[in-house]
Amino acid sequence: MKKEKDPCNTNNCFLCRHSLPAWLPAVAANKTNLDFKRGVTIFEEGMPVNGIYFIFRGKVKVHKKWGSEKQFILHFAKEGDVLGYRGLGNEQLYPVSATTLENTMLCFFDIPFFENSLKVNTNLLYAFMQLYASELQQVEKRMGSLVHLDVKGRVAETLLKLQTDFGVTDEGIIQIWLTKQELAAYAGTTYETFFRILHELVQSGIVQYSGKNMAIVNEAKLKALL
Repeated sequence: MKKEKDPCNTNNCFLCRHSLPAWLPAVAANKTNLDFKRGVTIFEEGMPVNGIYFIFRGKVKVHKKWGSEKQFILHFAKEGDVLGYRGLGNEQLYPVSATTLENTMLCFFDIPFFENSLKVNTNLLYAFMQLYASELQQVEKRMGSLVHLDVKGRVAETLLKLQTDFGVTDEGIIQIWLTKQELAAYAGTTYETFFRILHELVQSGIVQYSGKNMAIVNEAKLKALL
């Protein structure tokens, strides 16, 4: 990680979009721009909360420990998303970890300034409440999928959600590049099981997979597995 002078502006992050125009000079004065290489842990589960991160550029996986050596990926964050807010509360400890999936630029604000921003900007406070509510809904939906869908259904849901969240290239390639281990951790299954089911989907002509490039060829058949 290294600090950047000022690669971003105050017009495109969550905090800036929902703050009063008069508050933006304070935002600019209190932000720290951080540059992370791919595969770097931004914060780790159990660490004391030191602030809030806003993604200016790049993609990040948010994950929890799953057993002694594995991880369960809760969701993927991209440009414009917020990191670290799960650690706000009485304990002030991060309940999850965040690791970069590619070279990533973040804007960081310490807790005192962010809390003052919430007090001053009612639109920001309301937007933050909506963020929490939306996150809770997504978590409840994912937990329901883990309980009610079989493994093939969870793999199908994983591919469909990645396509929805990140879009596709002109060639139909989903615009996020993940290892099979990361895909398995997001689907809540083992690497071996994920690989077997992915191979079945490829053989059936439902999905194309080459290297880290994935494309849904027959969306209707994939949705039928849910």
